Amino acid sequence: MAELATIARPYAEALFKAGGDAAVAEQLSALAAVAADARLLQFAANPKVDAQQVQELIVGVAKIAPAPSVRNLLAAVIDNGRLAALPEIAAQFHALVNAKSGVSDALVYSAFPIDAAQLAEVKAALEKRFGRKLDAKLSVAPELIGGIRVVVGDEVLDTSVKARLDAMKQALVA
Repeated sequence: MAELATIARPYAEALFKAGGDAAVAEQLSALAAVAADARLLQFAANPKVDAQQVQELIVGVAKIAPAPSVRNLLAAVIDNGRLAALPEIAAQFHALVNAKSGVSDALVYSAFPIDAAQLAEVKAALEKRFGRKLDAKLSVAPELIGGIRVVVGDEVLDTSVKARLDAMKQALVA
């Protein structure tokens, strides 16, 4: 949805220039998760509800005390009728913070749960493989049968049993 990205970019850049860091990104992500709810968007669209009520509801549900810059961004987004763009704003802001710090997000899919020590080892190996610092998040995907699948930006490293079986199937069919 290019239009949403276009709407979100100036907000994300303005917040980043106002002093964006990882803590602000965390707060913004929490608010964006609440703002993504369809019922909240319906509530915010109600003409009988004012912007202050919407802002208080979002902050209350998120259970955080946002920094002044985040609170001001939330007010601006609500006042301009752009609440639906808040998740995209958070995503673009997170990308700006990562670019500044030289970190990339990595989503590690594993067939089985991995404890923190194993994830740290996997992360170290992946950082060597991808040549940059990674912020790894784990997701269990039993359909992989075994192994892991890693997504870093638009790069994918798939060492799962499912991927190997699919490759063997393609070789046999060809």
